[in-house]
Amino acid sequence: MDDICLTVERYNKRTDYRSHMREKIIRITTVPASLRTLLKGQLRFMNQHYNIIGVSSKGEALEETRHNEGIETYAIEMTRTITPLKDLKATYRLYKFFKKEKPYIVHTHTPKAGTVGMLAARLAGVPHRLHTIAGLPLLEAKGFKRKVLDLVEKITYNNATKVYPNSFGLYDIVIQNKYAKASKLKVIGNGSSNGIDTNHFDPNIVTDEAKNELRNELGFTKEDFVFVFIGRIVTDKGVNELVNVFNKLNKIKDNCRLLLVGPYENSLDPILEQTQTLIEENEQIISVGWQKDIRPYVAISNVLTFPSYREGFPNVVLQASAMGLPCIVTNINGCNEIIKDGFNGIIIPPKDENALFESMIRLAENTEERLKLAKNSRDNIIKKFQQEYIWEELLKEYKSLG
Repeated sequence: MDDICLTVERYNKRTDYRSHMREKIIRITTVPASLRTLLKGQLRFMNQHYNIIGVSSKGEALEETRHNEGIETYAIEMTRTITPLKDLKATYRLYKFFKKEKPYIVHTHTPKAGTVGMLAARLAGVPHRLHTIAGLPLLEAKGFKRKVLDLVEKITYNNATKVYPNSFGLYDIVIQNKYAKASKLKVIGNGSSNGIDTNHFDPNIVTDEAKNELRNELGFTKEDFVFVFIGRIVTDKGVNELVNVFNKLNKIKDNCRLLLVGPYENSLDPILEQTQTLIEENEQIISVGWQKDIRPYVAISNVLTFPSYREGFPNVVLQASAMGLPCIVTNINGCNEIIKDGFNGIIIPPKDENALFESMIRLAENTEERLKLAKNSRDNIIKKFQQEYIWEELLKEYKSLG
């Protein structure tokens, strides 16, 4: 009898798995790099339970996603700027694709993918239309542009059946701006779109030999105190303030270095010309551009400086913290949900150069405090933001949809 019961249980598990495999979930981002990086590992995990299809604009990263995650992918051109005719074309192509594939769920990420994806999914009659908010660029917009972006945001949420802000601060912002009702909103787990792989972002991964090699390559010595910034080199990330402050700090403490890791986006949100001049003229500022693997750069650094104006739930702060760095961040949603002031970092007001200067010099001069903050950094991430926890919580959400 026990053998029969065990056989039935195994059969039920197999049929439950197969029933989910028949259900398609289409995950969409505007550009393929977001699909590849922001949802790394999660797509492969979900593909064990559902038939996952990844959609974004065409590009090498889309092919990498197909290969790395073991899922189907499909290219539909979308733009990151306001382009009405191209947006209508993308909406129509997505609509036709949804009608053909008949997905159980369409789940969008990034603003433009959310707008065109949610509208197309509603027109196609997709039963579950989910959108994750990972930041609101419109928060820095003003005047007519802000009104247009507010309207677009409301359209996105109106066409969605569920909306997932990836931080509790974003949840509050959505409610305050009346973009959507609370009944439609939910934060998955403790926040974040994908959590953090603490086995990958582990300070012990990078060998002393590799660190010494990178220091030599960049012209750093072991005695240099390195502030690192990781992210897009744009105004909204606080790069103008950071470079200006470091330039002043560097005149007082000549053993400090500023390491900038990330791409410029001059067409979307360029930094000031004087900032670019300082980066080029100050030999203590090193800009290395976009890097596929940021871990070696974090490993040779002492403090993450991240004075951003707005975020969803910043992966950079998760990654640097998991690598054992104390972080100086601004008092904005996401950042202030990962960092606790005086525990694993320092929180300062946005756009406040004086506060940024004081925090940077404080950690450069106070080794004992910096090491205490660093000790708490990784433990906090392990307890609250493990990747597998976020994946399981999202899987529960998918399974709860009726």
